Amino acid sequence: MEEFLDFMLQFGHLNQQQMDLITKKAETIELSTDDYFWEAGKPINHVGFTKKGVLRVYYYNNQGEEITRYFIEENLLILYGHDIGSNYVPSEYVQAIEPCELVVFSKKNWRDISETIVGWEAIVQKIVAKQQKEKLERRSPLIEQDAKTRYLGFMQKFPNLVNRIPLSYVASYLGITQSTLSRVRKRIG
Repeated sequence: MEEFLDFMLQFGHLNQQQMDLITKKAETIELSTDDYFWEAGKPINHVGFTKKGVLRVYYYNNQGEEITRYFIEENLLILYGHDIGSNYVPSEYVQAIEPCELVVFSKKNWRDISETIVGWEAIVQKIVAKQQKEKLERRSPLIEQDAKTRYLGFMQKFPNLVNRIPLSYVASYLGITQSTLSRVRKRIG
């Protein structure tokens, strides 16, 4: 829980009473490798924060191929939109790549926090804006780069993930085949 509070405090002020409320409303869960935090087609009932582990967000394209959109590593908030009250049903999956520990809040508890703590929504909006910007900065250059440049960029942006993510997921994220990725890795040495 300490990690979550420290993360939130980077984006705004919370007093001890507010932090105690947040702590009361939270629970910690563990996901095993391949467990889902949420699944396409099923309503989302919680918000999460990655305390330990890596998850991936993926979907299936029109040809039935699995496409990895991005990775969620430690110290990131997992939200699904601005309106916590909506009955959002995602078209993507969020799956643990390795054993994960998450701080989670039910929709009701998240809403209670939002309605009780003045400034909570402003803190959340700052986090959402930062995470969206980072996601775009990571994805946008991939479109015009060759496979080697994409992989080198991935290693630079995610140095602590390179050896934690299966190559098939890395290849999918980079928009290349696994055999192309293997050739690139051999050339890099």
